[in-house]
Amino acid sequence: MASYILRRILISVPLLLAMSFITLGLIRLPQGDVLARYRNDPRYSREIIAQLEAKYHFNRSFAVQYFYWMKNMFLEWPAPAGAEPAGPAEGLKSWLPTGVRLDLGYSFDNERPVVAVIGERLFNTLLLSVVSLILVWAVAVPLGTYSAVHQYSPGDKVLSFVSFIGMSFPSFFLALVLLYAVSALGILPAGGLTSVKHAEMSLVGRIIDIARHLVVPGLVVVTGSLAGMQRLMRGNMLEVLRMQYITTARAKGLPERRVIYRHALRNAINPMITIFGYELSGLLSGVALTEMITSYPGLGSLMLSAVRSQDVYLVMASMMIGGVLLIAGNLVADILLAFADPRISYD
Repeated sequence: MASYILRRILISVPLLLAMSFITLGLIRLPQGDVLARYRNDPRYSREIIAQLEAKYHFNRSFAVQYFYWMKNMFLEWPAPAGAEPAGPAEGLKSWLPTGVRLDLGYSFDNERPVVAVIGERLFNTLLLSVVSLILVWAVAVPLGTYSAVHQYSPGDKVLSFVSFIGMSFPSFFLALVLLYAVSALGILPAGGLTSVKHAEMSLVGRIIDIARHLVVPGLVVVTGSLAGMQRLMRGNMLEVLRMQYITTARAKGLPERRVIYRHALRNAINPMITIFGYELSGLLSGVALTEMITSYPGLGSLMLSAVRSQDVYLVMASMMIGGVLLIAGNLVADILLAFADPRISYD
């Protein structure tokens, strides 16, 4: 298992490099200028703008620009005497070994290092995504199992009806409806992550305050995913329940609960574990529209403005985060499959 994990990590390195290279090429294709706001700002003279272009290699091909971005990301090359520091994130390397740093570039739209800009929003998006993912799995698997075991029962029909409604409801429309409802009733916050007096609250009060702000965006994200996952779990379970070994287990007189939860569920959940790898990264991008509609301070609105303003390094950093989550999610799914199914081995 250890050698398999190591191979997967080594394979992921060229994948991330190719992803970041293609992203830089795509963001440079449209007509535009990342330094446009600087050219219209009287604080920046032509000489300063020319220095910025030379420093970040905007006046050269995107391949050269990519090389220097990768070099500045990890390696701290000695600068000539009297030269400026190699990058804007010089103070972000204290926890890394000497000569190594994590510099994702500079956000010209926010006028701060990319690491600092993303650091303010990444936790909020991950909080919403992880909470939603846990809720979806904790509810979808039991409901899907119940629907399959009690096929065509009143409970199964009600759950199927609710699932179809959840899958057909556009997320943006549901978000608007919920925002209107909470605004009219005044029972929950209509946006943001914390209240104005959040800093003055106790620890329990802060947790409750954040939880209340997560209700609306969390419901929007969970509704669509829960409906689809519940239907998928139901289909997997029905397929397994029709297999010969389930009939044999029942013929041997095994208790029905043991047949369902020991034999059928263990095999029906395998495809769900495979989907988990894509869900982890999919939720990060899937919550973007919800964040923008509900005014949730996540990466969604930040990435939209970065793409529109061609904030190159911020877009590339966000794509790298999505790529890392996709690779990590698939690796975790493969490991979980090995534990859930004894037929799978990576030795």
